Amino acid sequence: MNCRSEVLEVTVEARQVEEAMLALLHTILLHRSTGKFHYKKEGTYSIGTVGTQDIDCDFIDFTFVRVSSEELDRVIRKAVSEFKDALSNSGSDGMGQISLEFFQKKKSRWPFSDECIPWEVWSIKVNVVNLANEQERQICREKVGEKLGEKVINVVEVINRHEYLPKMPTQSEVDNVFDTSLKDVQPYLYKIAYQITDSLGTSVSTTMRRLIKDTLAL
Repeated sequence: MNCRSEVLEVTVEARQVEEAMLALLHTILLHRSTGKFHYKKEGTYSIGTVGTQDIDCDFIDFTFVRVSSEELDRVIRKAVSEFKDALSNSGSDGMGQISLEFFQKKKSRWPFSDECIPWEVWSIKVNVVNLANEQERQICREKVGEKLGEKVINVVEVINRHEYLPKMPTQSEVDNVFDTSLKDVQPYLYKIAYQITDSLGTSVSTTMRRLIKDTLAL
């Protein structure tokens, strides 16, 4: 099986990291989740509904839509918070990447553990910049909102392609494809990981500052 790989990149100030990551991760998971499966007998099932919720950002001019599952939100927020703290501890300027990997399990014979086979990976590269004053922060607030809108459209376009998805499982195999631990939603099996780079590339920092200066000049 070939694993699809998609890369997104955003440049934000430190206080925007959490909201930007939540917006993108929740957007992807919104399209990679189903309602709970209710099996009547093997091979026959119905699928529950998935509620959605609009979330307004505090530090970005942006509203995103997420699955209205508090359990799922807590899991995502915990991972994003750990990533944000690691970025913060890396220095004033930082660069990192958070990845969302979807996989399915392949049963192995005892005594071997199940094999996890990835089928789609989203990597979000994050560049953190420092801004000089409140005027620059306000411009960044608007520009980051615009960029996130573009990224969300990009995510939806990619997901709407007719690409590989794990086939709908039988009742005995549902845990090999979906995370069934949540009571109100059923995302495909996934895991979140991150890595931090100590320094920010000057080209990225310069690009953001040029964008802000060009806006100030208007």
